[in-house]
Amino acid sequence: MSGNIDRLIEVMARLRDPDGGCPWDLEQTFHTIAPHTIEEAYEVADAIESGDMAALKDELGDLLFQVVYYAQMARESGEFDFDAIAGAISDKMIRRHPHVFGDVKVDSADEMVLRWEDQKAVEREAKAAVEGGKPPSVLDGITGGLPALTRAIKLQKRAARVGFDWAATPDILDKIEEEIGELRAELQVSDKARLQDELGDVLFAVTNLARRLDIDPETALRGTNAKFDRRFRRIEALLADDGRTPDQSNLDEMETLWQRAKREETALGATETRVEEKKE
Repeated sequence: MSGNIDRLIEVMARLRDPDGGCPWDLEQTFHTIAPHTIEEAYEVADAIESGDMAALKDELGDLLFQVVYYAQMARESGEFDFDAIAGAISDKMIRRHPHVFGDVKVDSADEMVLRWEDQKAVEREAKAAVEGGKPPSVLDGITGGLPALTRAIKLQKRAARVGFDWAATPDILDKIEEEIGELRAELQVSDKARLQDELGDVLFAVTNLARRLDIDPETALRGTNAKFDRRFRRIEALLADDGRTPDQSNLDEMETLWQRAKREETALGATETRVEEKKE
């Protein structure tokens, strides 16, 4: 394994070599590569969602290449290298798993999560003490570069650890309805900034509901996106059978076809369930 890692590091160094390297790679910086890293991470998630293990292996390679890319640029500036990255994450994992690498006992996954968060809190306090200038916060370490829904979940979870949380699920539903009411009121004003603010509040409240239900909102929305994609393509196919395209149809007709697509999916799902039951 180390042979392939060493080979990959050498490939990256060659690409960045001023003497005969790739002109595009030589122009890249941490900032220009960052968007590619985010894209590769999403492609990994997509491969997992589709269950395509061959694609997952390929996408994980692309994601690993991103790490090697940063390591090479950092090595060029004398900051750190790939070995330092591997060493730092190894140290962190050992430190955060004393029940595996030490003599601490953990009886469940839930207890492990609590201990993990406690250790991270200690690390945040230590980092704040070293940096100085501002008191530590329970929200420290939640990067602003995360997708908004993911960051909302992390902010809410961190606040919940110190008791700032809804008592019950119905309370969150009430909050969602309250925020929708405020959004309706702003629709009468049509102030873009205020509408954006109120819509953000609605999304934040819905994300809170997802957290309470232990549902990842990003995963839920990806599923809905895929469902919309699938059903709209079915509308296009049904219209194509009639020699038309969506822009040659109207909303009422497309809504009727949408409902047909839903019924077809429901019927197909029921059939697949019966087939699986017979197999069992």
